[in-house]
Amino acid sequence: MKESAGILLYKQAGGVLQVFLVHPGGPFWKNKDAGAWSIPKGEFAEGEDALAAARREFAEETGQSLDAAGAPLALTPVRQSGGKLVRAWAIEGDADAEHITSNLCEIEWPPRSGRRMMIPEVDRAAWFGLEEARLRINKGQVALLDELARKLS
Repeated sequence: MKESAGILLYKQAGGVLQVFLVHPGGPFWKNKDAGAWSIPKGEFAEGEDALAAARREFAEETGQSLDAAGAPLALTPVRQSGGKLVRAWAIEGDADAEHITSNLCEIEWPPRSGRRMMIPEVDRAAWFGLEEARLRINKGQVALLDELARKLS
């Protein structure tokens, strides 16, 4: 079973809780919005520290570090519809959604065509209030938003 580790970055802006989400890059996701966004996350190797992997994935997908961010708050792992288990930590901090720099990955596109192309893992990022985030985020990750809201209230 595949596992990912990720960071649910949050901040209070004008008394409103906001969360930082990323949108996957590439032609498959280009015109998808609702349900396509995610916390910055990625797979990690067996034996690798999951929180360290989550911090690494955040940096790889955004080009930004979490050095000045708050202490991590462990969230209950969630299972996405494809079966992948996502381990996540909520961290209070800030990130510049307008200026992300994502690492690249290679995909076959169109599928089974034999043609390979390099795409950014993430093509954009944004801060959302919780209600908007619930509409945009992968349905399997909504529970992370709900748990964060409960723990902060």
